[in-house]
Amino acid sequence: MKAVIPLAGQGTRLYPQTHTKPKAMVRIAGKPILGHILSGLVKTQIEEAVLIVGGPMQTQIREYAKEEFGDKLDLTFPEQTDPQGLGHAIYQAKPEIDDEPIFITLGDMLFENGYDTFLKSHESLGAVDASLGVKQVDEPSHYGVVDIDASGKVRELVEKPSDPPSDQAISGVYVIEDSAGLFSALRYLIENNLRGAGGEFQLTDALQRMVETNSVIGTFDVEDWYDCGRPETLLEANRVLLEELETTEGDQLENTVIVPPVDMGTNVTVERSVVGPYVSLDDNTEISDSIVRSSIVGRGASLTGVNLENSIVGDAAKIRGDTQSLNVGDNSSLSL
Repeated sequence: MKAVIPLAGQGTRLYPQTHTKPKAMVRIAGKPILGHILSGLVKTQIEEAVLIVGGPMQTQIREYAKEEFGDKLDLTFPEQTDPQGLGHAIYQAKPEIDDEPIFITLGDMLFENGYDTFLKSHESLGAVDASLGVKQVDEPSHYGVVDIDASGKVRELVEKPSDPPSDQAISGVYVIEDSAGLFSALRYLIENNLRGAGGEFQLTDALQRMVETNSVIGTFDVEDWYDCGRPETLLEANRVLLEELETTEGDQLENTVIVPPVDMGTNVTVERSVVGPYVSLDDNTEISDSIVRSSIVGRGASLTGVNLENSIVGDAAKIRGDTQSLNVGDNSSLSL
């Protein structure tokens, strides 16, 4: 089985953070989102990962994945040169897949459960052509939605429906035994220009075509997932991940209180400040005369005299003066 991870999205919902880096390279709890995903894969029996990249900043993904995980996973990087939706992105992996099972996890989704849990849940379903993680949600029209029969098999899938057939949302993790069937369905959509929600080729529509051609698709429950493509859920994921880590403290702390959990990178300087809880500080950060809570602070950022909460501060940003909540991109300078 190979993992397939689509990473070519522009990440517009995370602007300004994604003006200078791909969405998957935004850091939370001590490493990029992609680092958390690949670390999770390393804990499974999966040994090969297909990372679908695109856009002018894709080199950051290639270099990071090779440097940090090249000795742990066999990595390939097919390119989606023309972004036309999730289904179109997954189709770019076809040359790397020899009709073998694939495990698809979206490049902006993190989960409380480990990937092994999902794979075991899939195995427990028995003879199915595919399965996908689902979770009951309050507003299903914002998601891909499945209608499930009494045996737990999928009857219908629809992407962002105005009249949802159920409250069971697709959670961004898929196990495909019949990869040839999936790629055939994707090819059918693309060759016939059958675009779905947002005018794009949707993975949900390809899975629906599989159902219509008598494929058996099961489901398994996902307790909690975090869509890291939005600032508020990125901060929520940061909080959850920090709960699982041991608090690290830099060696350059002066008259400072650290309230766990906090993750600090290397060469972090904090003076006359209160940091935490739920704060992630990247390498070479400098903080003085400040209070920082529930925030992500990028590499080389400098904070002086600020009161920050529920904030995202980009790499090398400089913030001066009192404030409450910010989303500031890389290399920004702000005085208040």
